[in-house]
Amino acid sequence: MFGISFLTASGAARRSPVAPPLGVRHVALLRRGRRNGSITRFITPWDIAELSQPFVFLGYSEPASGSQMLLTAPPPFGIARLTLVLSGALTFEDPSGTSGMLTAGGYHWITRDETGWHDSGGVGGTRLRAFQLWLGLPLSQRNAAAESQRVAAHEVQEEGAVRVVLGQFGHARSRLANAPPDVNYFHVRLKQGHHWRYTAPEGHNVTWLAVDRGGLTLQAGERVHREQLALFGDSPGAIEMQAVGDTSFVLGSARRSSHPLVLGDDWPDDTTLAPGEQTLQGGRRPRVQHRG
Repeated sequence: MFGISFLTASGAARRSPVAPPLGVRHVALLRRGRRNGSITRFITPWDIAELSQPFVFLGYSEPASGSQMLLTAPPPFGIARLTLVLSGALTFEDPSGTSGMLTAGGYHWITRDETGWHDSGGVGGTRLRAFQLWLGLPLSQRNAAAESQRVAAHEVQEEGAVRVVLGQFGHARSRLANAPPDVNYFHVRLKQGHHWRYTAPEGHNVTWLAVDRGGLTLQAGERVHREQLALFGDSPGAIEMQAVGDTSFVLGSARRSSHPLVLGDDWPDDTTLAPGEQTLQGGRRPRVQHRG
């Protein structure tokens, strides 16, 4: 679907200088996340979500200091939100009045979301770092009762360098009670020079990774630097990588949704919405529709 063209960090398209060997899944698109204050947006509904859905939004937050409202724009109907804390801590309060704290390695999943998030101001002097993912729910789950689950760090299963948030890797499985089927979402940590290999399950034609620390050298010589996202082509095969420095990244893979993503008329372009904003300019709220 994508061929072997990809984007450099500057956004200029070029060809991969070395044809990847057969059986290797190559990079189709390499792009730098768009930073807005403390938020870096890798995937948004107005740019590449048609290629990456059911993953329709991915944002990374690393505030400078101080307690502030974070990641507060709620997803539209039919889209769940998963907040993963990498370091520091977040406190939250949902519409029912339930409140709690997420510390490093833990995550929170909610299917109908008006949750307010706050930086706790640092735990033990550790700066907050967190990813937020919006995931389109399958039709069978969109009209189900709202669900909310917090998974503490010590409950997250690991296989080597991989912490499994959604899906399965090796013997490690997600601890989410009603996780969407056929979706993997991992947090991977590699030491300098260490290698890692990922082969997506059969049928997973959407695979991407986003780096928040360090960098990666991929099998055909492509480099993925900090705050860049690599989206891989549809063809099956393995993704081989080596860490450049101590590296942290998230990786998602799934079967591409067969239901086209349709933006509502009031959805803005990417200059007006950041996940830390409670409303859009003019007080409008974001809206996404899924046909089908």
